[in-house]
Amino acid sequence: MFGGLLCTMWARRAEQPAFWRHAGIQTAAWGAVDLLIVALAWRGLSTRDLAGAIALDRVLWLNIGLDVGYAMVGLTLLVFGLRAPRRPGLIGAGAAIVVQGLALAVLDAILSAAIVRPA
Repeated sequence: MFGGLLCTMWARRAEQPAFWRHAGIQTAAWGAVDLLIVALAWRGLSTRDLAGAIALDRVLWLNIGLDVGYAMVGLTLLVFGLRAPRRPGLIGAGAAIVVQGLALAVLDAILSAAIVRPA
């Protein structure tokens, strides 16, 4: 939603800042992929037993590793975009990927902690 807002906010301006345009595109794309994953997984949702909770926890730890990897790729794009000549679009895309990757890692870690130590 935030990515779509950024894209539409800057689409009406004659001069579109490349940083915000690319950050909005990345954020909207990540949101669309996340919605697709949820829609596909929603059908198989059921009450979990201990084996299911352990399997979910393992998948979450795999996702945490991938999320950190996404953040590293975003950091690489960000650093590359800051090198001469500056590329604001690459900087915006890299910054958005770093934020998205770290946010997903935190959310996955919170869910994993809730599975391991239920309240």
